[in-house]
Amino acid sequence: MRKTCLDQVYQLAKHDERICFVGSDLGVGVLDEFRTKMPDRFFMEGINEANVVGLASGLAADGRIVYVNTIATFLTRRCYEQVVLDLALHNANVRLIGNGGGFVYAPLGPTHEATEDIAIMRAIPRMGIVAPADEVEMRNIMPQTVDHDGPLYIRLAKGYDPVVTPEHPGLEIGQSRVMREGSDALILTTGITLSRAQKAASRLALSGLNAAILHAPTIKPFDTETFLSMAEKTPVVVTVEEHSEIGGLGSCVAEIIAEADFVAAKRFRRIGIPDVFADDYGSQNDLMARYGITADRIVETVQALTDVPQTIAV
Repeated sequence: MRKTCLDQVYQLAKHDERICFVGSDLGVGVLDEFRTKMPDRFFMEGINEANVVGLASGLAADGRIVYVNTIATFLTRRCYEQVVLDLALHNANVRLIGNGGGFVYAPLGPTHEATEDIAIMRAIPRMGIVAPADEVEMRNIMPQTVDHDGPLYIRLAKGYDPVVTPEHPGLEIGQSRVMREGSDALILTTGITLSRAQKAASRLALSGLNAAILHAPTIKPFDTETFLSMAEKTPVVVTVEEHSEIGGLGSCVAEIIAEADFVAAKRFRRIGIPDVFADDYGSQNDLMARYGITADRIVETVQALTDVPQTIAV
């Protein structure tokens, strides 16, 4: 997914002279073609994220569209004040590409695990947030980032994740995607949790439950209209995210439900990372399993909310 995203930045820059790239501590050879062919629009600023954001803001003030890339925790935690004051306050056209959303950097521990990055960015006025499920969805979204008004946070997964979305050229920022229809439950996903929800929905169907899936590659602005139209049809709503249960997709949906005045009450649960720092090391999948961000947990949660005995054909 990261390679697809950065390749798209280069391809877009070839056709739009406004586009600049600013990197911080990139790997050897990353975007070498961009650096070689458009050196006046390629900047490598090293491990100095606060200054990187300031530079990007200045370029944006000069009419440029700036793509910044580094590790997600460095963009969200380390230079929060600069993101707020230099970018959001001025509605700067800067796209912050955060490597390693969620538990991607699990081998490095809590210092590098971006488990609250969505919450941080969601609280900033004017900041948009996108979290594609796979490289296909990333490729479809990236052209929309060029003319997006204001700052944008692009959350990257590990890469080489299974492709689970169909081609959708022109997919708009702010638009959710109905991946599956159903009337017994509604499962909402963002980022790579879509694949787990798809597996869960297939298993739930074997037990007689028809679960709909609404995938949100954009978390802010959230597609409230589509969510409400689907939630009206189902008694159960479950959100699934590789992020803290506080402040992310689940919190966004909970806020909407609280103010929606549904005729019939909804049974609602959030599946995500609890309010902890991860106390173990391992792979991304290891920690997702540790905290129950799995197809099994989705199945168990939906079944419990619909009062169906927890026995499934496998």
